[in-house]
Amino acid sequence: MDLYDKMSRRLKLTDLRMLHATVHWRSMSKAAAQLNISQSAVSKALGELEHALGVQLLDRNPQGVEPTEFGRALLVRAAAVFDELRQAMKDIEYIGNPLTGEVRIGCGEPLAAGFLCGVVERMAREYPRIVCHVFQTPTTATLEYRELRERRVEVTLGRIREPFSDEDLQADILFFDQQQVVAGKRSKWASRRKIELADLVDEPWLLPLPDTFPRLLLEDAFHAQGLRSPRPGLVSTSFNLYFGLLSTGLYLTALPQSVLRYSVLRTSWKRLPVKFRSKPTPIAAVTLKHRSLSPIAKLFIDCARACAKPLANVAA
Repeated sequence: MDLYDKMSRRLKLTDLRMLHATVHWRSMSKAAAQLNISQSAVSKALGELEHALGVQLLDRNPQGVEPTEFGRALLVRAAAVFDELRQAMKDIEYIGNPLTGEVRIGCGEPLAAGFLCGVVERMAREYPRIVCHVFQTPTTATLEYRELRERRVEVTLGRIREPFSDEDLQADILFFDQQQVVAGKRSKWASRRKIELADLVDEPWLLPLPDTFPRLLLEDAFHAQGLRSPRPGLVSTSFNLYFGLLSTGLYLTALPQSVLRYSVLRTSWKRLPVKFRSKPTPIAAVTLKHRSLSPIAKLFIDCARACAKPLANVAA
């Protein structure tokens, strides 16, 4: 009998839960308290699991409990097991009542400020009893898909890099977003019918952080016309700050086309009639390749595709 056959008969979900809780709390006693069982029961179960596998899963030291290489390998796969079980329960609930359920989405602030609003609104109109849980995702390359890989979300909406080379992920491109120069309705530039980009270089701009992709896109559009980078008035990643300061009429900025179409505050701004050669960037729904999507996650992606159609026409 090989190890798989042996463990498929021996291994219990409760063993995996105890292992996860022990590693999470770095303590068998704390894990036992969370699971409402005795510490001796946790210690015995994990000891028997290690014996059955023939490897050490945990390192025990005065600072706490840490997983070994073998423990980490088991926990990674255990996360997939519990995730698939949760998905199965969702599928059963969906079959019983296809208009009720929930979906977990990861999304960065730029898309959350516009496009995601449109998608969630469409979901609310078509499926009013479905709940969307949104988790703000980091924009750094090493962290942007962490929530997805750890199975905390089913779908991540975001800008992708081309070519998309993450072997464990699948990217469904929805549209190509493009930056547009924007001013508040009270700005002196809002009533101008013709503006040259050179006229705006010395105005105070709301800018993303230096060396980030949105900042580079904006600066490249200026450099393409032989101009220096615009003068910073505020440097921030906060769209709430952008929206509040745009309303004063004192600042200019560049916002994605998706924000201009779907943000609830879009009537407070004016897209300026200026030539701005900002490179369109692909926006995609990203999922795990080998993870079964719930029916409700599929409905969410369908709604995202529908909301993306007007933006695809604009980009074209």
